[in-house]
Amino acid sequence: QVQLVESGGGSVQAGGSLRLSCAASPYIYRTYCWGWFRQAPGKEREGVATVDRDGSTTYAESVKGRFTIAADSANTTLNLQMNSLKPEDTAMYYCAASPGWCRMGDFGYWGQGTQVTVSS
Repeated sequence: QVQLVESGGGSVQAGGSLRLSCAASPYIYRTYCWGWFRQAPGKEREGVATVDRDGSTTYAESVKGRFTIAADSANTTLNLQMNSLKPEDTAMYYCAASPGWCRMGDFGYWGQGTQVTVSS
């Protein structure tokens, strides 16, 4: 059973930055695909960024060039650095993990979520 705990959300003005962290237990570095998803009120959940079992990363088009995802092997932490934030980035952000490759899309483990609010 994998447990994921997110932290780092908050409120920021447009153009600002936030850093989200996801702590995983037990150790899943390079054995799981994991990533960040978000869901805004009234909208479907969408993928933001993922790190695959081989370390490769993918990003949603809407966040490319602004967000950076990185897995910390020492602490089994998945970080999402969010720069140049926009009001449309406002959402609940969730960390998720899958024992398979990311392309399988089988994210069976989810954190409780952390709120990100960007004001204009």
